Amino acid sequence: MSGLRLLAIHAHPDDEASKGAATLARYAAEGNRVMVLTCTGGERGDILNPAMEKPGIKENMTAVRREEMAEAVRALGVEHVWLGYEDSGLPQGDPLPPLPEGCFALEDVRDVTREMVAVIRDFRPHVIITYDENGGYPHPDHLQVHAASMHAWEKAGDAGFAPDRGEPWSPLKLYYTHGFIRQRMELFHNELVREGRPSPYAPMLERWERNRADIMARVTTQVECAEYFDNRDDSLRAHATQIDPAGAFFGTPVDVQRKLWPTEEFELAKTRVTTSLPEDDLFAGIDRE
Repeated sequence: MSGLRLLAIHAHPDDEASKGAATLARYAAEGNRVMVLTCTGGERGDILNPAMEKPGIKENMTAVRREEMAEAVRALGVEHVWLGYEDSGLPQGDPLPPLPEGCFALEDVRDVTREMVAVIRDFRPHVIITYDENGGYPHPDHLQVHAASMHAWEKAGDAGFAPDRGEPWSPLKLYYTHGFIRQRMELFHNELVREGRPSPYAPMLERWERNRADIMARVTTQVECAEYFDNRDDSLRAHATQIDPAGAFFGTPVDVQRKLWPTEEFELAKTRVTTSLPEDDLFAGIDRE
């Protein structure tokens, strides 16, 4: 497999590591060009790893997260570009406070679309990965990514749209990434319980039970990528301010994950080629160059 291009659009540095990272590493290792587009710098991210609660980190979060991102993309073997917007943060409270002036979520979606289209026309991806209509979870930046990327899918090939942003290019397939699957967590949880070990997945499973959401019912495409779980984990660890090594991401040994759930999950949302579902390849139906 060669000559194909894949663009994954994400809101913040670390999103690429927690959503479809092993798939990106696999396709890059197989000789395809793979790029991550990160829309914001993650400036308003909290420090979620206690080991990183030390002087100079919070005060220099923008620079720290750029360094983390560079290490993460090296671990995956992919290309990377920043879109350059400012992190909106995750509002907390009841009622929710207003979003900060100038943040990504408050940008006009048409302006964001123009900037995404410029990246698409330059990189010319055959496949785009983005978030679903709920943003994966309803962070305002994730919702903005969904809205703008759906517009960009439609407009990138339109010669009348933003002619100053490059030659038209129409991607062939667009997927939603579904990185958090209840059934996968249940398998890992049950394995830990069987071994008499504490499970970090219990709180997530309780939330899923309350919400009764079954994302797996929407999945159209499962990509075999177990060989690249180490790359995924290295990219997660690179985001040291955001990923706690004692947390759920590392709750199950990689060899057990490979045995119980060796795939990553996606939903084919838009296509301009004919393909047969279910799939095991994001490039299914696309002619090799």
